Amino acid sequence: MGTNKIIQPDNTAVRTALWRALHVQIDAKPSILEDEIGLKLIVPPDDWQERPDMKYTKRLRASIVARSRFIEDVAKEQIEKGVKQYVLLGSGLDTFAQRNTDISSQVDIYEIDQPDTLAWKEEKLIENGYKIPGNLHFVPVDFEVSSWWDELLNKGFDIHQQAFVSCTGVTLYLTREAITDTLKKMTLLASRSTIAIAFYLPLELLEEEDRPLLEMAIKGAAASGTPFVSFFSVEEIVELAKDAGLKEIQTISTKDMTDMYFKDRTDNLLPASGEVFLVATT
Repeated sequence: MGTNKIIQPDNTAVRTALWRALHVQIDAKPSILEDEIGLKLIVPPDDWQERPDMKYTKRLRASIVARSRFIEDVAKEQIEKGVKQYVLLGSGLDTFAQRNTDISSQVDIYEIDQPDTLAWKEEKLIENGYKIPGNLHFVPVDFEVSSWWDELLNKGFDIHQQAFVSCTGVTLYLTREAITDTLKKMTLLASRSTIAIAFYLPLELLEEEDRPLLEMAIKGAAASGTPFVSFFSVEEIVELAKDAGLKEIQTISTKDMTDMYFKDRTDNLLPASGEVFLVATT
């Protein structure tokens, strides 16, 4: 008899969703992003806030919340400009579609991630009373085996229509060749499409107090079989984008994020250094 495999979402996707909920629950108001849907889907044990990766990672939590908010702000701006397709590469347990029903109903949303994570998410959304509208497309991809681009096209993505593509928490796990290939694929998007991709700085370019955090994360990732592979300086990121043929290249640093979202907070919440966003157009 075949055993039924229990489908589980990726650990990183779960941790990120829990950080977003923890922000709403324990950090000062106003919240940078209000997203407790992931928590509802995960239903962790009662003492989940006591997990070491929740308890001792305030700056990482701040980074994740800022990153999510930044991507949403760009997505909303793009949709208001009339972009009709939004692709989330490495979507994890993102809940943009569920929390922004007015805006998200105006676009086709393509969530690309590992098959188990997407299957679990779809099942839990339905269980929790969230309908899966016709414009929300789950695109399962085993990144080792098949091309996310081919799978996206198979799901009806229109290459002739402008799109916004976000990509967070992915480049760490890809080789330089795979990243170069991904950026080249982006240039196949319709002209004046926008992309926003997160890259990660190497240890030596981090602020002193954030180095132990990253060292811990590197060890943890290696131990769980998903080692971090790629880190880049800001100059290298810009060079990669130029070589791929992208235009209007901008980088958004942790300091930029701090200026955007953490001014005048009463709780001393500040993001960890280390993540840099590349924003560019085709």
